[in-house]
Amino acid sequence: MATDTLEGTRTRTRDLRQLIAYALVGGSGVLLDMGAFLLLYNVAGMNEQVANVLSTSLGITNNFVLNALFTFDKRDRLLMRYLRFYAVGLTGIALTFVLLAGFSRGLGIDPNLVKAGSLPLVLALQFALNRKWSFA
Repeated sequence: MATDTLEGTRTRTRDLRQLIAYALVGGSGVLLDMGAFLLLYNVAGMNEQVANVLSTSLGITNNFVLNALFTFDKRDRLLMRYLRFYAVGLTGIALTFVLLAGFSRGLGIDPNLVKAGSLPLVLALQFALNRKWSFA
């Protein structure tokens, strides 16, 4: 019985450590994604949808490398893991695409605000998918 309790505590501790690390890595990806989006859209004058795909791809790649090294400590099958991680990232791109189209194009809300507002929702969805599929 004590072994089960100890194992449960270890599992919860590992899960909490992963969640915190994922959030920190995700924060770096969000900053990179948002910074690149602001530069591409506001400074370079790129279309918001193209800027979103490029900035999100940069954030995805950053997050994959950091999560593989630090969060999930996985260094095997990196190409397959990256492809899965990127596939999960595409869900974020698709969700943000829909939100940008609906709120920016449809309702006239500033694309910068729509992009920023989409990030927490995308992050939560991607954590669940990446933990269960990309780094399982």
